[in-house]
Amino acid sequence: MSKEKESWVNRLQDRWNLKSGWQVAIVLIVFACTGFTVLFLKKPLFRLIHASEEYYTLLTILYYILILPIYNLILLFYGFIFGQFNFFWEFEKRMFRRFSGKRPQQ
Repeated sequence: MSKEKESWVNRLQDRWNLKSGWQVAIVLIVFACTGFTVLFLKKPLFRLIHASEEYYTLLTILYYILILPIYNLILLFYGFIFGQFNFFWEFEKRMFRRFSGKRPQQ
């Protein structure tokens, strides 16, 4: 199959080193579930803290700083639930290596 006609699913499968298009779909579902979970956490969390108007901006900034580790934990949780924990564990390790500037060991 030529590169021009290769589907986006096949490109993701190759890029992520997955075995099938079905596994690509599951990984995308995990990303979607994680994103929606993080999206829906903010309001209940702020209600629980009883965020007043004067602290709302501060809490919003704090929320965005803390969302990265929370997102990663939720991503691993959904990865486990959907049977893709190993993929997401390796994904997390690659991401943190990029953040830290470390090169993968050969």
